[in-house]
Amino acid sequence: MSTSSSTGPSPTVDRDGRPARVPYRQRRRERAGTVGSVIGAGGGLLARIVQLVVSVVVLIIVAGILLVVLKANATNTVVSDVHGWARSLAGPIDGMFSFHNARVAIAVNWGIAAVVYLLAAGLITRLIGRSRH
Repeated sequence: MSTSSSTGPSPTVDRDGRPARVPYRQRRRERAGTVGSVIGAGGGLLARIVQLVVSVVVLIIVAGILLVVLKANATNTVVSDVHGWARSLAGPIDGMFSFHNARVAIAVNWGIAAVVYLLAAGLITRLIGRSRH
């Protein structure tokens, strides 16, 4: 009676129906493949979450731009809340360029912030996708 050094059943069998001997490196590669597929599935989910969060951020910034350009009533609670969120999300880009018209300045600066968020999200999702392969 011979004992096998494998820790689990081998996926292949020899002519006698006994588990074939599988080299250690091959077993290791097979296990890494299954772990990699689980990580890959999680990476896809993470990429979708990043895209969703950035989409919401960009939506808020664009809504803020529209409310300012269309001269929405600043005393309205919804308008002031969206404007405050958009201003905080635009962050350091707010005030990058100055124009004689304040509405144009907000539209340009916050528009640049929205584009930066989209580019950063694209880069992050690409890196997540690359780590899956």
